[in-house]
Amino acid sequence: MQRFAKLAAGLFGRRKEKAGGLFASLDELMEQRKNLAYLHQKSKLVPSDMAGEVKSAFKGRGIEMEEIREYTFGDDVRDIDWRVTARKKTPYTKVYAEERDREIYVLLDLSPSMVFGTKKELKSVTASKAAALIGWMAQENHDRFGAVIYDGGTIRTFKSQHNRAHLLAVLKKILETGQKILSYTVKNSENNGLSRPLQAMTKLIKSRAAVFVVSDFRSFGEAEKKALAALSKKGQVFCLNVFDRLEEQAPKSGEYMVAENGRNLVFDSRPKAFRRAYHDYFSAKKSALREFCRRFGCRYIELRTDTDIFRQLNFI
Repeated sequence: MQRFAKLAAGLFGRRKEKAGGLFASLDELMEQRKNLAYLHQKSKLVPSDMAGEVKSAFKGRGIEMEEIREYTFGDDVRDIDWRVTARKKTPYTKVYAEERDREIYVLLDLSPSMVFGTKKELKSVTASKAAALIGWMAQENHDRFGAVIYDGGTIRTFKSQHNRAHLLAVLKKILETGQKILSYTVKNSENNGLSRPLQAMTKLIKSRAAVFVVSDFRSFGEAEKKALAALSKKGQVFCLNVFDRLEEQAPKSGEYMVAENGRNLVFDSRPKAFRRAYHDYFSAKKSALREFCRRFGCRYIELRTDTDIFRQLNFI
């Protein structure tokens, strides 16, 4: 433990950072590890059929096929490879070996649209904390952890490894990117979508990997759908939809001024029709993403910025 503390201090220094919800500080990313004990305790109080959606990603060791050989007395008939049996005219069976570890990946979206939040913290901060928590869970479970970090333009990839120095390097890049996106100008504000980072993730992972896509999915057009569908065919995908309460529910009745792409816009939130349309727009967006996930076998999970990550997820 002392060696780990020295390594962290060497990489990042010992200075305490107070980000105030604008970016996820190193301390906040490191402290996500403390939430693992809470999650384990929480899982004991929740019936198995109500367990969190991400439970299956951290079940522990599975099995993978090692070889195919002739069937011998005592082999499980359920493991017979019928294609080989038909070709060889004699029974052949599949032999399985225990998986030594598994790949757990995070695609962290820190593009400009994530720099938004009205209570507690920005969406980018919530997403960063979620990524860190997944990393710590993989570390505890002896799985290999990797990441793709996207700032709306640049894609930074980390191949999966199982060591703390690697996890710390990922956390450092999350911190740097979270700070950098705060200085984006209007020219940087256009979100280029998730198609490129999704494609990068598909090339990076091996089959049977678990991939957590942490984003607000603001840009989710045909290119993103095609890329996410391709990713879902290669690994187990979890879509963590990060949103702020103000995106879901219109602000209190009154007139408001907002800035978008260098323009100031004024809107009145008092009309009932406006409030209903405001709610319905975001509800339809969530429903469309949820339905897409259902069709392609992805898990859909919601993360609100005003609620602690560990209270919304069961990483067991």
